[in-house]
Amino acid sequence: MSASDLRREGELTTPLPILRRVARSLRGDTLIAILVLTPSIIAVAIFIYAFIFWTIYVSLVRWNDVRPDYAWVGLRNFARLLDTDRFLIDLHNILIYTVLFLAECIVVGFLLAVFLDQRVKGEALFRTIFLLPFAVSAIVTGVAWRWLMNPDSGINLLFRTAGLGFIHSNWFTDPNFGIAAVTIASSWQMSGYVMALYLAALRGIPAELREAAAIDGAGAVALYRHVIIPLLSPVTYTVVVIVGGIAIRTFDIIASMTSSGPAFADDTLAFFMFQTTFQSNKFSQGAAIAVVMLILAAILTIPYLININREVEG
Repeated sequence: MSASDLRREGELTTPLPILRRVARSLRGDTLIAILVLTPSIIAVAIFIYAFIFWTIYVSLVRWNDVRPDYAWVGLRNFARLLDTDRFLIDLHNILIYTVLFLAECIVVGFLLAVFLDQRVKGEALFRTIFLLPFAVSAIVTGVAWRWLMNPDSGINLLFRTAGLGFIHSNWFTDPNFGIAAVTIASSWQMSGYVMALYLAALRGIPAELREAAAIDGAGAVALYRHVIIPLLSPVTYTVVVIVGGIAIRTFDIIASMTSSGPAFADDTLAFFMFQTTFQSNKFSQGAAIAVVMLILAAILTIPYLININREVEG
């Protein structure tokens, strides 16, 4: 073996040259990652965080006309909201809408996932059917359910034809029931998505746990109550955050289905913000509504992020 071969073999077996090559490789990978991610980071920084801060700033000035007016007014726009009946009605509507929307999506999505988890024949077809509404836009969903819930046609016509006319409902035109009726259309669209989340979690539960519970004498109800449902709690928390965020910013299904309904019975903060900002040109007042929506979304999201951070650190 020549001297050069011995020197090359010594370099390969010496830790320092190997570490140098690894360091150069890592630097190259890091540089590529930075180059790939930088455009996305810049876009997120500008079109999300910069606009969030801009909205907060606009909510604190007096820009309530076509011409910009950046005179500082502090929290005056928020105080004006608290004296607005429509805003208080919207907060009440959002609370009802979010609770019912979440409950319907979680219950229906979980039951559909349990059904598919039984390895039923034609599972792929059923899964496609359940997921299909999620692929439909909220505008199309609102238009379709507006016809279905029309007091003189749709579901009511079906009830009358079947001799069940006493079940007749005014649906979204009822001031006392309108916002609840809208949740039916919304949950129809989103339940398939929730089903997919639950089904993925169910398929990830080890079969040994089910077998151990069966050996201990647990029936189907006890199995789901004491084993499966507790294991699905992280997925349920995720559903609450995602679906709750959708409920807070609901706009398109309201715009296409009810247009805020009689006496704002079906109104939402997002629809109020749209009309205030782009139809009445009260930009600061609309920004204040957007900030309230941001705060409500943060109440859902921040505990979720804290919990994830603790799990990563733990």
